[in-house]
Amino acid sequence: MAFEGTRVLLVGGTSGLGLAVAQAVADRGATPIVASRTRASVDRALGLLPAGAEGGTVDLADPDSIERLIERAGTIDHLVYTAGEPLRLTMLADVTPEIAQDFWRTRYFGALAVLRAVTAAHALRPSGSIVLTGGNAGQRPGPGWSLGASICGAMEALTRELALELAPIRVNLVAPGVTRSPLWTSMSTEEQQAMYDAIAATLPVGRVGEPSEVALAYLYAMEQPMATGTSILVDGGAVLV
Repeated sequence: MAFEGTRVLLVGGTSGLGLAVAQAVADRGATPIVASRTRASVDRALGLLPAGAEGGTVDLADPDSIERLIERAGTIDHLVYTAGEPLRLTMLADVTPEIAQDFWRTRYFGALAVLRAVTAAHALRPSGSIVLTGGNAGQRPGPGWSLGASICGAMEALTRELALELAPIRVNLVAPGVTRSPLWTSMSTEEQQAMYDAIAATLPVGRVGEPSEVALAYLYAMEQPMATGTSILVDGGAVLV
């Protein structure tokens, strides 16, 4: 009953992990408020969620847009941040300042902007929580992951700092491994499946994760009253092999 009657704002909640978390909290009696860049994405997500779900558009590069979203959402019990563009592996020789800036713009600076707006508006109940998103690349990077590993490490450090600065609000992070999600849409369907199969063959669990499975880690972070400043790894054992 931990979610019954609560309000959960999910920035990036219209697809992939964010939508899976929205569906999970709705199933448990919460009101999900999903936010994304385009109205079409929001409307599509609301069509998949139970009646009573809410949504709105937001431009994460526009402070006024973020403030309007927070005002529409009202008082919330949890904030979940999963926003991010499709992933693209880039070798160091090919990394330009523009590519690096684009990668950090949504995943890190967008998160900072939302966190600042939520706390400035006192929109989050003191008994509530924030759940950010990283990835296992911070612990086990591979070639082409210079940007991805960097952002994962930065998000983990930010989580620990904010757990102190924003207390008693709890701040945690979920670090997924490779998961079947729209993050990989820069690849063709065949390339995605080949990647999933290759990674699955190396994992102790024998398969890559599904968004609904990773969503359970976000639920834990919101429900567990003694968890703060933690990074929850959900990668099927990838860091072990």
